[in-house]
Amino acid sequence: MDLDPYLRVANEVADAAAQVTLRHFRTGLNVETKRDESPVTAADREAESTMREIITSALPKHGVFGEEFGLDMNGESDFLWVLDPIDGTKSFITGKPVFGTLISMLYCGKPVLGIIDQPVLKERWVGALGTCTRLNGRNINTRKCAQLSDAYLYATSPSMFSGRSAEAFGRLCKSVRIPLYGCDCYAYGLLSAGHCDVVAEADMKPYDYMALVPIVEGAGGVMTDWSGRPLLASDEGTLDDLPGEVIAAGDATSHAQALSALDW
Repeated sequence: MDLDPYLRVANEVADAAAQVTLRHFRTGLNVETKRDESPVTAADREAESTMREIITSALPKHGVFGEEFGLDMNGESDFLWVLDPIDGTKSFITGKPVFGTLISMLYCGKPVLGIIDQPVLKERWVGALGTCTRLNGRNINTRKCAQLSDAYLYATSPSMFSGRSAEAFGRLCKSVRIPLYGCDCYAYGLLSAGHCDVVAEADMKPYDYMALVPIVEGAGGVMTDWSGRPLLASDEGTLDDLPGEVIAAGDATSHAQALSALDW
């Protein structure tokens, strides 16, 4: 499949979202609370609306699923765009520039294209099936980590784990060199560029991670759920019942060791 036409649309979407988020960043936005207790702002909604308009104008038969406005299949299509206008809203509303806009395109349930865009730092990771991941146009690679005890681990927050997932994450933390927190999607960009070794998270939704899969894999890494299964939508392209626990690692060795430590 030639992904170049879709990459052009994805980059246009990222450019447009960046204009919205930069205009609102550090402006003292009013913060609302959604039903799931997560924060949302006018910037989230305006950015997603803008992103959807570009996709539906350029590709009217493609489906779109976003954090703020849900699913619109737009007819019968094997293509589904999955969007998170501001991944890391808590970072965004507190002025910390490690939030990102996430854009992914799924084909028959498989994420084949992904973008992380950090507009404040002007960093954009682009992953596409069959190609090397690029950061601002430059090819990047993960780094190898032969022993999990040498690994630098990221998660957004320890509060995202509870019950059984907290126990599993605790086992992983004890197995690595240093656990670190607070990067949202930016941690996956750091892993893809070879700056850390493992990212493990829970309580995630498809719009939180579908864009990350082609980026991590295209840089030489591995990304799955905590049981080692690929992160795919169903054969019908639906996003129901997908796992909330995901793990990314710089290579197959560290990934296997991390799964063993989680013992999920």
